[in-house]
Amino acid sequence: MKESMGNPLHLKSLNHISLVCRSVEESMNFYQDILGFVPIRRPGSFDFNGAWLFGYGIGIHLLQSEDPESLPKKKEINPKDNHISFQCESMGAVEKKLKEMELEYVRAIVEEGGIYVEQLFFHDPDGFMIEICNCDNLPVIPLAGEMPRSCSRLNLQHMQRQQIQQVVQQ
Repeated sequence: MKESMGNPLHLKSLNHISLVCRSVEESMNFYQDILGFVPIRRPGSFDFNGAWLFGYGIGIHLLQSEDPESLPKKKEINPKDNHISFQCESMGAVEKKLKEMELEYVRAIVEEGGIYVEQLFFHDPDGFMIEICNCDNLPVIPLAGEMPRSCSRLNLQHMQRQQIQQVVQQ
């Protein structure tokens, strides 16, 4: 039975993503030094090499590959590939920093109804793609039945005030 709305599994939030790595140490350095994640304690009962990091309300669990050479090599940066996206405060500052760190990236702009979203895509050491964007510019609009939402609380509050003003003016 398909439920069209609601929360059938009673989910609360995204907890973590798990990534298989050629080198846990190299990936840890990337996620700490480039993206600002911090290492956290992982269960001592694990009998395999890995590391846990946390930042921005999400965990990243790095797992050492049992056969690093079998992992696919980095490929061309393709914004349509699997990726994780982070919102930022300043796209200009991010792009400047990526240039300083000599990280290869691809820039894209999405336009929807006069709203522009800037995106920067780059790979982690194992070829997993990262997106940095100002996606909170774009409201999250359900296809039916609910009020528009925003990826950021600040924009959500602004949108709610605008909707209240529209109702009062009618």
